[in-house]
Amino acid sequence: MNALAIASNNNTYSQLLAVPSFGDLEGYARAVNAVPMLTPEQEYHYAMAYRADPNDLKSAHALVVSHLRVVVSIARKYVGYGLPQADLIQEGSIGLMKAVKRFDPAHGVRLVSFAMHWVKAEIHEYVIKNWRMVKIATTKAQRKLFFNLRSMKTGTNLSHDDVQNIALVLKVKPEEVIEMDQRLTGRDIAIDGGMDNDDDSVAMAPITYLADDSNEPTAVLARAQKDKLHSEGLESALEILDERSRTIVQSRWLADDEGKGQTLHDLAGTYGVSAERIRQIEAAALKKMRGFLSEQYAA
Repeated sequence: MNALAIASNNNTYSQLLAVPSFGDLEGYARAVNAVPMLTPEQEYHYAMAYRADPNDLKSAHALVVSHLRVVVSIARKYVGYGLPQADLIQEGSIGLMKAVKRFDPAHGVRLVSFAMHWVKAEIHEYVIKNWRMVKIATTKAQRKLFFNLRSMKTGTNLSHDDVQNIALVLKVKPEEVIEMDQRLTGRDIAIDGGMDNDDDSVAMAPITYLADDSNEPTAVLARAQKDKLHSEGLESALEILDERSRTIVQSRWLADDEGKGQTLHDLAGTYGVSAERIRQIEAAALKKMRGFLSEQYAA
């Protein structure tokens, strides 16, 4: 995706993005993840500027590019449906651009939260349209299996002997025979529950469990930011300790050797004091660190 189009009611225009083409998906993902997220102030500034002037491509560009990482994160949840990941990302990006066009920062909602609905909606639409067009025979051996499997079966159901014989004759793996048979004999399922809108039908429709919410982008970003704060906070807290106290805490709780820290007696031998004295130093150091971290997070 070398260019993204941002559509308005009156005209359509495109803006080139400074990201790699989809020839290298991992490279694309690294590139969009390297783009920093906008601060709330920056996001508000660009969004208000774009609402005031729909032809302000610079503001639209900033809003879109800074949120492409969210599109990639959401799109990766749908790769199990056999559709090209590049297409999923592209459809999600269209949803992101629709969200940018409609986003109003005055409502007090961040763009990442507002855009998720539009990104998922476009991806869902794409999956639904292509549900029956997923390729099931992508190699020469699989194509041969696809066209000969039904005629080589000895009965309605695929027996163990059938699997072994077909695999041997067509030179494919037994598990490929089983998978192809499951695909050929499986019935189509309405991904959105079809025309039946009763509660049970909706609850069991594939669309309800299509995505994995445990890796919801805003939660992932929040966890990453929290982990970063904790890591930086721990380093700062250790720096306020004297060298001996810092070494004792690190040796006891931050050892890299399979998580096995030194015992009080080990450190007592090292410093030539009693184990009780080491415990007292450790307790004082941890109390000092907790106080420092409490002040930092309170601020």
